[in-house]
Amino acid sequence: MPARLPPLSLHAWLRYDAIDRLIPAGVRTVLEIGAGQGAVGALLAERYDYVGLEPDAASRAVAARRVGKGEMLALGVEDYEPREPFDLVCAFEVLEHLEDDRAAVVGWTRFVRPGGWLLLSVPAGRSRMGAADRRAGHYRRYERADIGDVLAAAGLVEPCVVTYGFPLGYALEAGRNAIASRSAAGATLEARTAASGRWLQPPDTAAHVTRLAAFPFRLAQRPFARSSLGTGLVARARRPAREPGSDPAGV
Repeated sequence: MPARLPPLSLHAWLRYDAIDRLIPAGVRTVLEIGAGQGAVGALLAERYDYVGLEPDAASRAVAARRVGKGEMLALGVEDYEPREPFDLVCAFEVLEHLEDDRAAVVGWTRFVRPGGWLLLSVPAGRSRMGAADRRAGHYRRYERADIGDVLAAAGLVEPCVVTYGFPLGYALEAGRNAIASRSAAGATLEARTAASGRWLQPPDTAAHVTRLAAFPFRLAQRPFARSSLGTGLVARARRPAREPGSDPAGV
């Protein structure tokens, strides 16, 4: 853990438990697309050579302070040109904000080295689209098959999709929907998306409290990772070491 524990919300701790269990062995370099306020980035930066991208200025200012050992850039993915591709490219709670999710994932694969990995999280359950989703600027929620189709369309292989959030996530989601239904949001989808990483985030002083409170629920959700129960999905897939149609002999 970093010297100063980042303040993840209860739901984010549930998500991070699933994320951490899907990070492949042998990863050295990590790119996070849409790093928000850097709570997860701070944890990743302690273990890997980390670069985060966050175009929202308010969120990036917080993230830059939290991600001490990594690099936090004020760039959108469309403006970033890395020196070399990464072992692991991550985008947590980003894809649902993008109108063309398939095109986005295709674009993100250029940052993944051949044989490297893409790791995503998205909200689960098409039928549970609610006030909190609309306030956050979401286009959609996902079923397990939906995210599998998006990964396959990008040419990624060896997919692994797990659920998280059962049972606590349902109560947390209901609370977010209740708050969202009674609070004002940005007028445009873009404004709501930009602000989503700052909405309902705990203060730094709550970091240890939320971690301890989430711990038993992180354990409780694990037996249901392969079920349909849960409020979110975490998905991992690999970029093929050799692209389809390539000639290994160079002929």
